[in-house]
Amino acid sequence: MPYLEPNIDYRDDTLRKNTELSVDELKADAEKHYDDCYRDYLFAWCNKENLALHYGYWDKNTASHHQALLNKNQVLYDVCGIKPADHVLDAGCGIGGSSIWMAKQHNNQVTAITISQQQAKYAQQHANRQGVSEQISFEVSDFCSTPFTEASFDVVWGLESVCHALNKGDFLKEAFRLLKPGGRLVVCDGFILRRQFSDDEWKDIVTCLNGWAVPNLCSRDGFTQLLKQNDFQDVSFTDITSETLPSADYMFKVAKRLQPVQKITQWLGLRSKAQTANFKVGLAQHRLFKDQLVEYGIFTATKPS
Repeated sequence: MPYLEPNIDYRDDTLRKNTELSVDELKADAEKHYDDCYRDYLFAWCNKENLALHYGYWDKNTASHHQALLNKNQVLYDVCGIKPADHVLDAGCGIGGSSIWMAKQHNNQVTAITISQQQAKYAQQHANRQGVSEQISFEVSDFCSTPFTEASFDVVWGLESVCHALNKGDFLKEAFRLLKPGGRLVVCDGFILRRQFSDDEWKDIVTCLNGWAVPNLCSRDGFTQLLKQNDFQDVSFTDITSETLPSADYMFKVAKRLQPVQKITQWLGLRSKAQTANFKVGLAQHRLFKDQLVEYGIFTATKPS
């Protein structure tokens, strides 16, 4: 039976070629995914106000998909205990959604990094349009190896970005270095619930890894261990799987609705490999939640004072 181990790239191309991609090749793959799919995300998932490349948070008061996406920012902000005076590193900022939200809603100063030059450009344009460009610095950088000096930030924020690291411990080591004493880390992501799968389950696992340019998934216990190995304290996990399921349902329904368009445009050669792979995730990710192959939650941790 297929078995998912840490720190290995399990996407189809790697397995088919029987070779391992370098870290630079993995980053280039993720960069191409987001560059190719930028307009797809804006059309089918987010909008120019929330700019959210992540699942939403649905509570009893949530009335719309747009609200759920914005809710996620506030939930992370509250769980981590972030204050307006905190300087935040948005590690894997996408097109700027969370950074712009923090600047607009709480007046935070944010340094936002992405490996994509194109994403940084789009994010800057969105920040300019929303009037918060002076509070955010968008930079192209790898969150596992940044140019910033030690103890530069009060908070390191990773919203559905840390999954892109081949070795999640590399990210945590760098986050620890960058945090001030007493600084806080918040990571929100999906975590695998078991390591061994049937062939049918494995097909959907790999479809999700391929479509989102993610090399592997970490387990809750594995990530907890990595946090402690990197000297973080006050490690806490908040399970928000139930609040995430409506987003997984929404994504599945959107993908089903767009399936005829995807088939026609793919046949006409109008879809890139990254766009087609990204579309397939919309269907496959639902099975990962439905069959309890993954859970979804928020880690917080502190650098000792």
